[in-house]
Amino acid sequence: MAIARALVTSPKIIFADEPTGDLDSKSGQQIFDILKELNQETGLTICLTTHNYKLGSQAGRMIYLRDGRIVSKEESNV
Repeated sequence: MAIARALVTSPKIIFADEPTGDLDSKSGQQIFDILKELNQETGLTICLTTHNYKLGSQAGRMIYLRDGRIVSKEESNV
């Protein structure tokens, strides 16, 4: 429902903080697939945070943070 509410105003970017955090792995993948499809079909930019490396690695671009700073993958301890 939160995704639908976010899309009502036709934004150019969506910020999603742990959108799959409370979901089982199958549901989490489905939500991630919906977000990827929105990006690919409409050009919608989606900036999301996740602690789930498996999902995050499917993104077009990943930025790693450690203690509030951008770091390399090697520094991120994933």
